[in-house]
Amino acid sequence: MPQAKPDNLWVSQDQYDALIEQLALKVFESGFKFDQLLCLARGGLRVGDVLSRVFKVPLAILATSSYRAAAGTEQGKLNIAQHITTTAGELQGKLLLVDDLVDSGATFAAVS
Repeated sequence: MPQAKPDNLWVSQDQYDALIEQLALKVFESGFKFDQLLCLARGGLRVGDVLSRVFKVPLAILATSSYRAAAGTEQGKLNIAQHITTTAGELQGKLLLVDDLVDSGATFAAVS
């Protein structure tokens, strides 16, 4: 495990699961309707899986990677897969784009 720093947020698995459930509730309460969910892997896989099941919408996955240096704690060059993986055919309709965290916003900007 990487060395803890004062500006890092560490959560247990139970806390992480509860935060995903809170996110699902916020999405529901927002009234935003979406037809498919696109998660950014790796980090967004768990979030995407849960939201896909809760809202009963197809899950699509786009692999991205930028945190590779210093045991995955330092952001480097952003790599984005050339293809989206889904079993629901082409992406269409309204999408909900999810990841596990947003810090600089660079990944969201690059894929949206």
